Amino acid sequence: MITTQQVIDALSNVIEPDLGKDLITLNMVKDIVVEGKKVKFTVILTTPACPLKDLIERACINAIIHFVDKEAVVTVEMTSNVTSRRKEGALLPKVKNIIAVSSGKGGVGKSTIASNLAVALVQQGASVGLVDADIYGPSIPIMFDVMNEKPLLRKVEDRNLIVPVESYGVKLLSIGFFADTSQPIVWRGPMATKALNQMFGDADWGELDYLLIDLPPGTGDIHLSLISAVPVTGAVIVSTPQAVALADAQKGVAMFQLPTINVPVLGIVENMAWFTPAELPDNKYFIFGKDGASALAEKLNVPLLGQIPLVQSIREGGDLGYPTVLQETTPSALAFRDLAQKVAQQVAIINASKPTSN
Repeated sequence: MITTQQVIDALSNVIEPDLGKDLITLNMVKDIVVEGKKVKFTVILTTPACPLKDLIERACINAIIHFVDKEAVVTVEMTSNVTSRRKEGALLPKVKNIIAVSSGKGGVGKSTIASNLAVALVQQGASVGLVDADIYGPSIPIMFDVMNEKPLLRKVEDRNLIVPVESYGVKLLSIGFFADTSQPIVWRGPMATKALNQMFGDADWGELDYLLIDLPPGTGDIHLSLISAVPVTGAVIVSTPQAVALADAQKGVAMFQLPTINVPVLGIVENMAWFTPAELPDNKYFIFGKDGASALAEKLNVPLLGQIPLVQSIREGGDLGYPTVLQETTPSALAFRDLAQKVAQQVAIINASKPTSN
């Protein structure tokens, strides 16, 4: 007869690769049921977008067969509970992780990365919100095909809260919902900061695993206001491979690493890494340079989260309000799904290694 203790002892040999500890120590194994040679249990991952899910499942099955009984019939249910290091009572208390998506300069595709990353996380089972904090050039309403939507108000206790617009499973708020899209938004810093704070503090976001914030390019008032307003779990830096973009990306990384800001950099995304024409899908043309962001990530000792190609379908998806990651099996969709897994992976690592914060 197989015993529950034998199962526990066997699974104590399965190491979670990112966190460096075994599943039993991490309290990731629940609901062990043993009936003769049938063994069933649940493994609770740190994110539904875990890129190591299949590897961990196979390791659990092999551990039972190797350490307990080679004739054991093992059933593993893989589920998840997204980790967080935030304390109760903070602003946005039901939001587990806040991720800033930033770039040193404009025109590198930051909003495209943010929108596809948000949808990719939803596809893998996470609850996701996206704040368009690019106050002066909001583009998220176009990218999600919600230009004509207007957020509603909901009475919560004694407050009227803004209800985010939802598209493709992502909850959205943007200054573009409240402004005339044909007119420029000309605001001084304090006005922009107030608008940003309202999208956090005066909105009913509900329970979210990840709240992404699409920041304006550069390093300015909005960035500093964000850090002071909400506890940011980590930052994703977007760049193209060309030298001028990389120089600004390096400044962006340095800003988040300042002692007064101290936001972990989850990694760098290299957008427009190469050009691939639709009629030659196997060809790569490095028109902006090759592996520039990869070299920068290595130099700064931060992860390279992904390389996204420059293809027509990504641009068309943004213009049509249909993020390219929704196109199932295209190379660009697969690249964005891989990016989502890498981002979720880095968030889980940070949450396991850092103390809780307000």
